[in-house]
Amino acid sequence: MGRTSFTSRWVHMPDSESDILRLENQFPSISGAAFAAAREAALASGQSVLHSEEGVLYEVFPDGRRVRVREIDRPTQVQRGSRIFLR
Repeated sequence: MGRTSFTSRWVHMPDSESDILRLENQFPSISGAAFAAAREAALASGQSVLHSEEGVLYEVFPDGRRVRVREIDRPTQVQRGSRIFLR
């Protein structure tokens, strides 16, 4: 893999299609773990977070209380590999 500098840190850039595919396959689990850690850090610092479930948006507080904020559209089911075009 090549190296590219972004703000004084070196980032390894993939050199081949197989490297890119491997990194893309890791993204869901890595981003999920990062999101969960950020959520827990926010709650641990005394802040509330927003959580959506079954078409409802909730505000979740560090003590575990959930307050319904409003109804929202349910998630759109997408098949893996699909392309979505936004207008």
